[in-house]
Amino acid sequence: MARLAIEHLRKSYGDVTVVDDVTIDIAEGEFLVLLGPSGCGKTTTLRMVAGFVPPSAGKIAIGPRDVTGLPPWKRNCGLVFQSYALFPHMTVAENVAFGLEMRKTPKADRGPRVAEALRLVQLTGFDTRYPRQLSGGQQQRVALARALAMEPDVLLLDEPLSNLDAKLRQEVRVEIRELQRKLGLTTIMVTHDQEEALTMADRLVVMEGGKVRQIGTQRELYEKPADRFVAGFIGRSAFVDGRIEGDGRFRSKGGLEIACAAATGAGPATLALRPERIAVGSDAEGLANRFSARVEHAAYLGALLDIHVSLSEHDRMLLQIPNRQGFVEPRPGETIAIGWAGDAGLIYPLQS
Repeated sequence: MARLAIEHLRKSYGDVTVVDDVTIDIAEGEFLVLLGPSGCGKTTTLRMVAGFVPPSAGKIAIGPRDVTGLPPWKRNCGLVFQSYALFPHMTVAENVAFGLEMRKTPKADRGPRVAEALRLVQLTGFDTRYPRQLSGGQQQRVALARALAMEPDVLLLDEPLSNLDAKLRQEVRVEIRELQRKLGLTTIMVTHDQEEALTMADRLVVMEGGKVRQIGTQRELYEKPADRFVAGFIGRSAFVDGRIEGDGRFRSKGGLEIACAAATGAGPATLALRPERIAVGSDAEGLANRFSARVEHAAYLGALLDIHVSLSEHDRMLLQIPNRQGFVEPRPGETIAIGWAGDAGLIYPLQS
């Protein structure tokens, strides 16, 4: 394992900049996840670290080595692709050994390293099978074993679970995380799946438009998002546009007077509320903010109920209520009481 430092990394194609001044410091043994929507620059960043894409500017260091100008095979990174990239005409053992052969690892050393890698991913005894004889999850483990056999300083995972079904994805992500912890491997993973990122990462990097919007732990990003984009991308938020009318006072576009401890100064702003912070019915009594809301849509999600409501012509919200025994979900058209505490909301500058 090794520390990985990315400093002021940039990648442009002509006049289009896809990665813009990205700086990230990854500690030894840390599991870092690059998270963001399609086209945000996360995969390009990973491929620059791997050496497949040359940066337009910036520096990449693995441990004490500046690897910015080195080809992929001299960086000692293990890469697991989204598509697994297994050779169909090779056995499992031959696929795992392929990278060792390319590095001209002595033949006597290859067998033990292949066997150990397969043991780590729980595929001992599968060495003579071909990829077509394996399930999707098993193929993913072979791709991981191939990367581990290289004994990499840094493990790079490019959307590694996106081709698996939902149940298998949950199982494999736990296996990968446990293995990463056991080996102490410095790891970067790219994903657009929030749940995947939140359950696997030590820290997350949220990217958008080629830039880093925020770096932090799951709790930091969820409870203290740096801007409206992060608040809307990590988890779910209800946004109310309006203006600050003084410290602790916010007026919505629809005219609602809202107590908000985060409101300071004056001017146009957006109030952000996490759906689970909004109480319904009798639970809303005594709260600083209490309003009547008209139910527009209710969705049954098993453990949770999603309820979309309107408080005025311009003010709409999403509520998320635990599906408690005996609770009857409201129907569209019904009027319900909702409320939230004065310290429940966050304030961001109003985006045009």
